[in-house]
Amino acid sequence: MTLHLLLPAAGIGQRFGHSTPKQYCQLAGKTVAEWTLDLWQHVAIDGQRLIVLREDDAVGLDMVQQHASLQPVTGGAERADSVLAGLNALDTGADDWVMVHDIARPCVRTADIDRLWHHCQSTGNGAILARPLTDTIKRQHDGRVSSLDRRQLWAAMTPQCFPVIALREALTEALAAGDSITDEASALERIGVPVDLVEGAADNIKLTRADDLALVEFYLRQQGRLA
Repeated sequence: MTLHLLLPAAGIGQRFGHSTPKQYCQLAGKTVAEWTLDLWQHVAIDGQRLIVLREDDAVGLDMVQQHASLQPVTGGAERADSVLAGLNALDTGADDWVMVHDIARPCVRTADIDRLWHHCQSTGNGAILARPLTDTIKRQHDGRVSSLDRRQLWAAMTPQCFPVIALREALTEALAAGDSITDEASALERIGVPVDLVEGAADNIKLTRADDLALVEFYLRQQGRLA
């Protein structure tokens, strides 16, 4: 079972509200993307390491030059298109697996990554890092508000780990059907493939809005990665 790494980084982060793509915002002398790449240097990946970039991403291409093991791939219009482009660029065998991780999640812990991969190896099932919801969740429909049972709800995180062939086929089928795919797990759920949940640390947040930067910095300091 060879394990590959795929880092989608072609998004522009519309909710971030900044002219600079969120993955290239500076945080303590490095970009957010560099903080993520630094973490993955300490993870054992015996296959390829790919990063998916926009076609005109000069900043990303320059960053790749600083990481000899990283291969750039040109992405597509949406996340699912970019992930599929990355999967199609992999040189894989029948039993190969891939971890897909958001470039804007620099605080993921190596221990969680290791537990996720161990789960996939031991069960043979695809799985994702996730976190049980603790907030009360409201749904608004036609001006009315109702509460959802949070005991059944988890927040999906990354990495998400699946067999390459299964994920490639699921994404290809979903995109051909014009379905909305927000993460890799949803593509497999769509065709009835079971997805396991592996609980991850709460500090594995995704940088989404500008005020998340301060929280990312706090977690990096708490983890001892930032003095």
